[in-house]
Amino acid sequence: MARERGRRGSHPHPYLSGNFAAIHSTQRLTPCTYSGEIPKEFAGGEYVRNGGNTLFDEDLGQDAHWFDGDGMLTGVSFRRVGGKGTRIQPEFVNQYVLTDVYLSAKTSPWLRTSILPSISTLVNPLTSFWRIMLVVFRTVLVVLLSKLPGSRYSIRRISVANTSILYHDGRALATCESGPPMRVALPGLETVGWYNGKTAEGEKSHEPGSGFGGDGMLSFMKEWTTAHPRVDPITSELISFHSGFAAPYVHYSIVPANHDRFGKASLLEPTRLLTAPVAGVSSAKMMHDFGVSRLHSVIMDLPLSLDPLNLMKNKPVVSYDPTARSRYGVFPRYQPDNVRWFETNPCCIFHTANTWDSLEIDKNTGKQEETVHMLACRLTSASLVFSAGDLTAPVPSAEIPIENQEEEQCRLYYYQFPLTDGENIIRHQWALSNVSFEFPSMRESKSMSAAKYIYGCSSNTSFGAALGKAAKIDALVKMDVETLITQGIQNPPTQIKGCLDMRTVEEVLASKDPNDPIKVFKLPPGWFAQEMRFIPRDSGASEDDGWLVSYVFDESQLDANGSCRPNANSELWIIDAKDMADVVAKVLLPQRVPYGLHGTWFSEEEIEGQRPIDSIRQLPSPTACSGEAHYGSVAGRWWMNMRRGLEHALA
Repeated sequence: MARERGRRGSHPHPYLSGNFAAIHSTQRLTPCTYSGEIPKEFAGGEYVRNGGNTLFDEDLGQDAHWFDGDGMLTGVSFRRVGGKGTRIQPEFVNQYVLTDVYLSAKTSPWLRTSILPSISTLVNPLTSFWRIMLVVFRTVLVVLLSKLPGSRYSIRRISVANTSILYHDGRALATCESGPPMRVALPGLETVGWYNGKTAEGEKSHEPGSGFGGDGMLSFMKEWTTAHPRVDPITSELISFHSGFAAPYVHYSIVPANHDRFGKASLLEPTRLLTAPVAGVSSAKMMHDFGVSRLHSVIMDLPLSLDPLNLMKNKPVVSYDPTARSRYGVFPRYQPDNVRWFETNPCCIFHTANTWDSLEIDKNTGKQEETVHMLACRLTSASLVFSAGDLTAPVPSAEIPIENQEEEQCRLYYYQFPLTDGENIIRHQWALSNVSFEFPSMRESKSMSAAKYIYGCSSNTSFGAALGKAAKIDALVKMDVETLITQGIQNPPTQIKGCLDMRTVEEVLASKDPNDPIKVFKLPPGWFAQEMRFIPRDSGASEDDGWLVSYVFDESQLDANGSCRPNANSELWIIDAKDMADVVAKVLLPQRVPYGLHGTWFSEEEIEGQRPIDSIRQLPSPTACSGEAHYGSVAGRWWMNMRRGLEHALA
């Protein structure tokens, strides 16, 4: 099958090589050695990170994207040992998420390329209409073939569950926006089954009725769930959205908790809202995240489309329009039909850091004013979408208005949406710092409220890295956003394009001010980190009293060609979050952990509070084959011969 590409084979794909390369070995819980002292608060807990790990990475010339790949979960469990369980033994574990796509691929030895089209194919402006139709038609045929005699596993959902993981109501859930969440079991990371907002396959008890998506012809599309659902730390509600290709384009769900054996849920009359339409979204979009406060939700209708109808307009399926507007839809948590839309300059936002509400007295009118605040990682272009596929970002076909022109950057931005005024005007929108900032995290108990600290990752290259390069995390950043926002409101930077603190990473590192609102942990030369998570100290005196965990890798383990040596390994570092300087412990892992996406910390309480499981997913046995008894008949032999021909054509 001929390929049209925006890159040449002059260099290895930056997101398929080095420590981005997939690793196919999996391990059950394996004891690890460590140095330093592991905090007692880690006992019984587990850190788990998700990421794409394709089965078909041998051909480095094929279309490929960092967001492709089968989900692989990688964890470090901190098991209690000793007579009284007072000592801690870290144990490494990694497992593929056994999705329908993964199981079908593993049991179809004739396949030589991934079942699903690469995102790189969909975003490449040089990919022709017919090429798109061909790869989509191939996927449809492979899915249909998986349901016919001779297949060992049927594909019912196309999600690869490769993006993030979270905990809600007794379930650990792996996520990706091309399907519903997938439940996994802790601490061994076994795959349980798809979760539909009511129950998960493989559980002992099932709640009747349809879940995410409801019923009807388009129900499969309406169950596509954001990779970043939010869990309210007070009410334990799960809030999510579902983005699809058909109007109204976005639906919205709230799932209350009913299995919290620790009594955290505080709602006397919990509200369940499944797949409710959100009014006012303009078209099908590549919508990855949203904002959720205690009282409101914020849907982001940005000019990054994900729409098959783009092909009819001679545009890629995924397309960014720098001449269009960014729209933020703010609505009360339980009223997705009551949306107020705020417009501003075009941008891309893949991750929000925190969203919260405030009630203040207007000094001029004396009236009480309700406001929604949001912190988000704002990119000034969609270059990351292209560079992650090793593609050159297309030149805009129309001239970009001067007011929309901005330098390439990814910064932590503050937005303020006043809800009392009649007009929908964003009162504040500016960057807190010049330091590049992505993969945000925080103390989860402070989410949806006015938290003081946000943590994130920084890179010495732009997160929208140039062709042939990959953005690697060489610094971890802690921002006192409370102080920075207060300073910015008192002396506001220029709206939209302004930045409060213009220092570079090096200038922040050189600061001797103990009260500096920005602190940076710089990794040693040649070492790179991944997204970090915060674990609080018991009875800590301040919000930042705790530790950050991150997988790190020393690239001196790469050979002369930039490939990882077979014995390369990663480490899990535990970093003091207060001073952002001390590494209190390092866990040596038995193998490397490829640079991936999002993770979370599971407490001992959450692991012990998991819902009962009746069964887990496993690879089918070699003899499991639908219709096997009929293969000896004339019709059976005819079908199998035809099937082999189809397999050869689709491989």
